[in-house]
Amino acid sequence: MAAPARARLLACCLSALTTMAAVSWAVAAGGGVRMTDEVDILWGPTQLINGSDGDQTVGLSLNRVMGSGFRAKKSYLFARIDIDIKLVAGNSAGTVTTVYLISEGQWKIHDEIDLEFLGNVTGEPYTLHTNIFANGSGGREVQYRLWFDPTQDFHTYSILWNSDQILILVDDMAIRRFKNHWDAGVPFPVYQPMRLNGVLWDAEDWATQGGRVKTDWSQAPFTAYFRNYRATGCEPSGVAWACGQDPSGGDWADGGAAGLDDVRQQQQLREAQERYTIYDYCTDSVRFPDGGFPKECGLP
Repeated sequence: MAAPARARLLACCLSALTTMAAVSWAVAAGGGVRMTDEVDILWGPTQLINGSDGDQTVGLSLNRVMGSGFRAKKSYLFARIDIDIKLVAGNSAGTVTTVYLISEGQWKIHDEIDLEFLGNVTGEPYTLHTNIFANGSGGREVQYRLWFDPTQDFHTYSILWNSDQILILVDDMAIRRFKNHWDAGVPFPVYQPMRLNGVLWDAEDWATQGGRVKTDWSQAPFTAYFRNYRATGCEPSGVAWACGQDPSGGDWADGGAAGLDDVRQQQQLREAQERYTIYDYCTDSVRFPDGGFPKECGLP
């Protein structure tokens, strides 16, 4: 739902750049992360806050005229991405803070992994809206109510993407898994490198309570903060199969995440499903009547 609108928003600001290095396994950032070493600030009202230990925080702001955004300097084919975010405080209705991986080619066959934080009126919880596009096909929305106030402090949001699965984590808790069922005819992003983008934008037509609550521009500017971008992944040179396995044995390459074994991962996914999920396209019988759910919904 949101991706086409965001694509139109970005079209005037982003050029389609593809930077392909020789095949290598790269680790971006450590310790005190200088965000400007890892991302390019592309447009809009932004802040750059320098910490005492050499780290940096990027503030993206939204006013009535425009939003703002950044893009990672490197793209990867399979990676683990982590970034700390502190969301817009107060009345954030109508605003959307987004981090997403996206391929840099033709839109009709693009791949994308979305984490979109839908603002709300003061005192109401944020919604984390996730979506996955593969070979130009999306519509795989799952939404969660965050179990903490994401405006009071930074929290870590992660995407683990390898040839077996996509795993989304919040503070190292696995909340969503999308498995590779390519052999069953389900599209999965396996051959196009993707790059992280961060955007703060206005989506009052749909973001808060289905668009019933609009943006209160008297509260502008709205600001979300980003820090500690970390990425470990493969930078291919057009040979997708060369990124099938990390020779260094990184935990993201074999399906592990944050030291979790499969049993613990399953427990976390089950907890997220039972306690925090508020929408899952795989259970939406109105959208998919007569049991016509997407194929992946019936696969283990």
